[in-house]
Amino acid sequence: MKKMFLMATAAMFCAVSAGAKPVYEEEDAHNAATTEEISYAFGVVLGSQFRDSGLSFNYEEVGKGFQDSLEGTAKTTDDEAVYLAQSAYTKALEEKAAENKVKEAEFLAENARKDTVIVTESGLQYEVLEEGDGSKPSADDIVQVNYEGKLIDGTVFDSSYERGESAEFSLNMVIEGWSEGLQLMNVGSKFRLVMPSNLAYGESGASGAIPPYSPLIFEVELLAIIEQPSEDTEVVEETGVLEEDSAYDEGL
Repeated sequence: MKKMFLMATAAMFCAVSAGAKPVYEEEDAHNAATTEEISYAFGVVLGSQFRDSGLSFNYEEVGKGFQDSLEGTAKTTDDEAVYLAQSAYTKALEEKAAENKVKEAEFLAENARKDTVIVTESGLQYEVLEEGDGSKPSADDIVQVNYEGKLIDGTVFDSSYERGESAEFSLNMVIEGWSEGLQLMNVGSKFRLVMPSNLAYGESGASGAIPPYSPLIFEVELLAIIEQPSEDTEVVEETGVLEEDSAYDEGL
């Protein structure tokens, strides 16, 4: 358990160092950072790891524990501290997941009662906002789309509209809800897709932006089907759409 917790913390620092953009542009400017600035930066990095965990903290005790550990005067051993922290963290995540499951069930039941909503055998819910008259893609096609993805609280976690350009991806490379939903659409259509979490990112969520057991709401315009791409065709792997083991794990 200790090893898992420490590995997760180490992975966090690796991810930050790999993806972060330096605040100080000059090569040796980091040497000019004050102790206060560096200390605050460490606090921000650690806080970001637990921001959505549901844990409550006594900030004074967090600082005291940090200081005592550095000075070798901690009241507990490293093993005891890791066990307590890991246990509290796991419990908080489990409670949050249980809460999300209840919210998901309530939301899906309410949405399914709308007259304009169609529910498929898999549980995918969709509304036809605009009906196109083009072809429908198959499971192996590459499609061009515009879309916006939201959580049920209205938080936008991904949007091609915000980026100012459409996206292209293969339907055999995306989460199940996307693959099924896009195959229901004719080119020129605009649908609202509501995906249960089991057709999206399930009990794991994705990259912090999508919590566990989150149904996802997408408004999607199917612009075109690219049936026979050449070898140099670039397929854009968009966040919020790809499967868990894809590039989406790199984070938002």
